[in-house]
Amino acid sequence: MSKSKSWLGCVPRSTAALPVEKHFALPAPMPSWPSSDGGFAKGSIDLGGLEARQVTTFTKVWSTAQGGQDGLGATFLKPSPIPAGFHALGHYAQPNSRPLFGHVLVVRAAASGTGTGSAQQLLAPPLDYTLVWSSGGQDDGGFFWLPTPPDGYKAVGVAVTATKDKPRLDEVTCVRADFTEACEAEEPVWSSDKDGFSASSLRPTARGIDARGVHTGTFLAQSSGITPSLACLKNNNAAYTSSMPRLAQVHAILAAYAPLVYLHPDDPYMPSSVTWFFENGALLFKKGSETAPTPVAADGSNLPQGGGNDGEFWLDLPGDGNEKERVKKGDLGSAKAYVQAKPMLGGTATDLALWFFYPFNGPARAKVGPLNIPLGRIGEHVGDWEHLTLRVSNFSGELLRVYLSQHSAGTWVDASLLEYEDSASGNGRRRPVAYASRHGHAFYPKEGLVLQGDAKLGVGIRNDCAKGSRMDTRCEVVSGEYLGVVEPAWLGFERGWGPKEEYDIGREINRVARFLPRAMKERLGKLVNKLFVGEGPTGPKMKGSWRNDEREA
Repeated sequence: MSKSKSWLGCVPRSTAALPVEKHFALPAPMPSWPSSDGGFAKGSIDLGGLEARQVTTFTKVWSTAQGGQDGLGATFLKPSPIPAGFHALGHYAQPNSRPLFGHVLVVRAAASGTGTGSAQQLLAPPLDYTLVWSSGGQDDGGFFWLPTPPDGYKAVGVAVTATKDKPRLDEVTCVRADFTEACEAEEPVWSSDKDGFSASSLRPTARGIDARGVHTGTFLAQSSGITPSLACLKNNNAAYTSSMPRLAQVHAILAAYAPLVYLHPDDPYMPSSVTWFFENGALLFKKGSETAPTPVAADGSNLPQGGGNDGEFWLDLPGDGNEKERVKKGDLGSAKAYVQAKPMLGGTATDLALWFFYPFNGPARAKVGPLNIPLGRIGEHVGDWEHLTLRVSNFSGELLRVYLSQHSAGTWVDASLLEYEDSASGNGRRRPVAYASRHGHAFYPKEGLVLQGDAKLGVGIRNDCAKGSRMDTRCEVVSGEYLGVVEPAWLGFERGWGPKEEYDIGREINRVARFLPRAMKERLGKLVNKLFVGEGPTGPKMKGSWRNDEREA
């Protein structure tokens, strides 16, 4: 079969190239990282006797342009070339709707002799392969094979061939069970109605600062007859943060990748620094003493520590009406991102969470069919914390993806799908772009409207993004356990950064949307009740993502 047909099966090839046919590269050369005694961006990581490297170049095995994301199909590839002495764990899969950008790990027994457990070899070839699914051809198609591991070993990926012949036994390797962890499907790649086949990317099931599961880049292939049991790698190195960036390297990563943030031109509520908020009249309230609030010290040193969000203390705006309205609007000139550096994926990646503070979150707006409806006070609250997270490879220092927080959850966006612009610093680097929505300050990767609710019925909460003021993000690293960073006092304030908002949602809906049919009003009321709880927002350390992976919508 010709090359074009191998890409598209029975579908005539379009004159336009598929996005996957172009390899994505970050729009600026990789920075020269400050030197250190650590292992960051050195190309390989010792997992405690098992050395892993990241391969980002591939040879295509099989592709289809039917189904999948945007109806463009998917491509299945094998890592190539593989460094001498290393072994592949499995093949790679990606939707055709995005530029080629991914990696798989290859491994070998480490020369350092730091292995753990028994003296049994860490790696072993599979005993055989089981055919999970084929696209239907005999000698021309996609064939997906599950390795059969020896006793005491686990398969970490599947292999793909373009013919019915089984892969060679050395095509992939199996890994001793004590160097593996449980994994789960992450993102759908492609599926077929034939035999219920689906392919999904894989990730460790447990993900967080202390979790040791390693993302290998392989994928899960399953059909109605076979659901493979696959694992991910485990970092058994006692010094599992040894490949994490040192502080100077963290600063270099932020200089290279910290997003440029666009604020909506019609949003009066800007971010500020925490210090500006404190210096401009923020008050600390104590339950039972509401009439005698305390001004907050500029460094937050008089804020109570610990205690959880027990309702005993909370912050609020200045009492004077004019000052309250002024502080609500924030101070863009002082705004900065407060950064937490943490190990992720068994210390093979670094997550840099950039937290932004807004003195005030504005009221929500609904869309009901063609109508746009301001929701009164619904959605308003003092003290809004939003964040985005950079995930960086500790093998190379490359930006992998960015997490954009969107209200109580969010989404990961691959680096290949982000916008990039020149920064104002004049350092010649193009940095990722993020958009903060009007009033609510949720982050999105593109301009436009995102409707939170029932898009089919046209009922939802508006999240509008547009290019207003651009924040060339300044960063301050405030937390990093492995770095020994001394945290500011305000970070230990676990109570509300604003009071609990009291409003009757039903009454507000009846007031602002009284002209709507009853059924539509009820649907809108249910949505608003689900999305707006009225609690005073807590600070970054109280969020689940502080020690765990990000929560996805």
